[in-house]
Amino acid sequence: MSELYEYRETSHFTAGAIGEPGARTFYIQAGDGFGYHTVKLEKQQVAALAEFLSTVLEDLPDPTTKPVAPVPLIEPAQPAFVVGQIAVGIDEAEGRVVLVVEELVEEPTIEEELAAVVEDEELRGSTMRVHLSVDQAASFIDTSEALMAGGRPPCRLCGQPLDPSGHACPRLN
Repeated sequence: MSELYEYRETSHFTAGAIGEPGARTFYIQAGDGFGYHTVKLEKQQVAALAEFLSTVLEDLPDPTTKPVAPVPLIEPAQPAFVVGQIAVGIDEAEGRVVLVVEELVEEPTIEEELAAVVEDEELRGSTMRVHLSVDQAASFIDTSEALMAGGRPPCRLCGQPLDPSGHACPRLN
C-alpha cells in the first residue's frame, strides 16, 4: 500500500548509518514537530544525493549559518521503505529545495500480470517529499561527507575499500 510522507516545515533532515564499516546500513530521516520517518538506501545513493545537492545549492542563496556538527539519526531508525528513485527540485518562490524519495517497487512477474493479481495500488510505492531550506541542504551535505569519510579506507593501488581481514588487490596479480 502506498503512503505519502510529506514534510513542508522540516525540522529534522539527515543521513546516517548503523553498523561497522563494510557492513553499514544507510538511512535518510526527515521530520517535523509531529514526527519523523526513516528510509533505507545505499551508500552510493547518499553520496550521489549530497553531490547533486552541492550543485543545486550553487544556484541558490548562500546558507545563513554554517552547520557545526553532523545531525545524528533519531533512534530507533526503523525504515518505512527502501529507496528506489530520488528526485530533487527547487521551489523558487520559497527558495527551498524539494526532495522526493520513492520506494523501490518490484516489477510484477509475468504470472502475476497474467493472473491480474497485482493491483495498481501495489505497483505504486510510498513516497517521502521533504521541503528543505538552503541551510538544511548544506547541513545534509556536511553530514553525508562525514558519513562517507567514516567508511573503510581505500586501497592505495586500486581504490577499492580495504577489509579488516585483508584485501585481494587486483593490481597485485
